[in-house]
Amino acid sequence: METSELLKKVRRIEIKTRGLSRNIFAGQYHSAFKGRGMAFSEVREYQYGDDIRDIDWNVTARYVRPYVKVFEEERELTVMLMVDVSGSREFGSVNVMKKEVMTEIAATLAFSAIQNNDKIGVIFFSDRIEKFIPPQKGKKHILYIIRELIDFRPADTRTDIGQVLKYMTNAIKKRCTAFLISDFIDGKGNFKDALTIANRKHDVVAIQVYDRRETELLAVGLMKIKDAETGGERWIDSSSARVREAYRGWWEHRQKEMNDSFKKSRVDAVSIRTEDDYVMSLMTLFGKRN
Repeated sequence: METSELLKKVRRIEIKTRGLSRNIFAGQYHSAFKGRGMAFSEVREYQYGDDIRDIDWNVTARYVRPYVKVFEEERELTVMLMVDVSGSREFGSVNVMKKEVMTEIAATLAFSAIQNNDKIGVIFFSDRIEKFIPPQKGKKHILYIIRELIDFRPADTRTDIGQVLKYMTNAIKKRCTAFLISDFIDGKGNFKDALTIANRKHDVVAIQVYDRRETELLAVGLMKIKDAETGGERWIDSSSARVREAYRGWWEHRQKEMNDSFKKSRVDAVSIRTEDDYVMSLMTLFGKRN
């Protein structure tokens, strides 16, 4: 993409997503993710109603009466965006591609993070780690992230969600809030174990972006379909009710497996269609966490 065109796109996304994060998400974002990191502050005498898990047994033994630890919220969080850049994101049937919606969601979350004085980092992934941008603060850093979101060209087209989760778990030492943004079309299929381990160490939130044309086939007759990730092509007869029903069943089974993985891993998640208002979807997700 030419530099002038890229800068115009960056500016458009900056204006839209910065406004959204400032006017809509400011309170929602902070209240949804505050308190995930707690710093020890002091001790005081036990009071009725205090959580016994906060008792400092060393101080209690020294003064022969119960004392509890007092914690204060760590205002500065580290936020990581794990963004799927595989071939299947280059699809859209309404007015926008999945890639564009993922970019706007990521940019909105990034601006929300810096407005809350949080550090923000990004991991671009396909079936490999394509690029790691370490967490930093500042508008210059955010604009660099947005440029990469728009113009990044991956080395591979396939997807391996388990690998990026393992990488994030090991690469980020301090507990962080991590947004996994993907269509979750994963050839490997099984990422539940990696997701469970990642969510034990960090606070993982899953955001699925999909297109409605991926959920069912239209009856338009004989058609050639191409797998954007493998490049494989095949002809199918979409006028066949049996073929359309089989495809619909595949989609529903895949969604159920994905949602079961989120539930068993205790990961908050939301699914957003390309034509939907992602702002409302994110606010609903944030609201559940309060």
